Amino acid sequence: MTGGDRPAVGTLAVFGGGKLGEALISGLLRGRPAVETLVVCERHDERAAHLASTYGIQALDVVAAAAAADVLLIAVKPQDIASLLDDLGPVVRPGQLVVSVAAGIPTARIERSLPTGTPVVRVMPNTPALVDQAMSAISAGAHADAGHLGIAETLLRAVGKVVTVPEAHQDAVTALSGSGPAYFFFLVEAMIDAGILLGLPRAIAAELIVQTALGAATMLRDTGEHPVQLREAVTSPGGTTISAIRELERHGVRHALIAAIEAARDRSAELGREQA
Repeated sequence: MTGGDRPAVGTLAVFGGGKLGEALISGLLRGRPAVETLVVCERHDERAAHLASTYGIQALDVVAAAAAADVLLIAVKPQDIASLLDDLGPVVRPGQLVVSVAAGIPTARIERSLPTGTPVVRVMPNTPALVDQAMSAISAGAHADAGHLGIAETLLRAVGKVVTVPEAHQDAVTALSGSGPAYFFFLVEAMIDAGILLGLPRAIAAELIVQTALGAATMLRDTGEHPVQLREAVTSPGGTTISAIRELERHGVRHALIAAIEAARDRSAELGREQA
């Protein structure tokens, strides 16, 4: 943000207090990205009370949250989007920006339920927002301009990095970075199990792998080298690494990973069609 400390957003209302919603609330409160006030709307009373007490924010119903908000952030599950939009449709005001992190839901679906001309920005973040290391991709709907994208980017930069992509790429983003942390956790889980199989205590195996993953990711980010170059630097002729790589290729790990990401992309598109 430029031009001093003026807030880009007066009040932000987060609709949906699940894991992703809470991750964003937590990060936004830490970063204070030009937000004066944050409120939450969560349909489960116990969960709403937990969020209110944990983060010191108000938990409001749909009508009250929409009335208080300058920007509405939709963080409900895709299967809950229809009922939320039914409630929001009559109460959204002209000019209110709607930012949606609901996986697979196109901006056109949201626009159709809201007053004509409502600006909508679609976002795919991921759960490393909990530690301010999210990767978020934002896309403008039919009525969102560069200023609306700028507000969304300001919000999401509080919890990590942001890129802008055409909305047609959002299902691919969902599959790659939205679901991506789970793939890494799955791989780390398998490597820790391997360490235990080889006789290491679980705690030592976990420390070895987590630090190795952190170091490898930092090298990818900071060196700018292609992952093939970095892998080859570890792979000596006739050594241990090439023996491991041979087994990974023999078991089709590369093919399986590509197929898994394609399946996630297809499911993201399917979620959007189910709510059309």
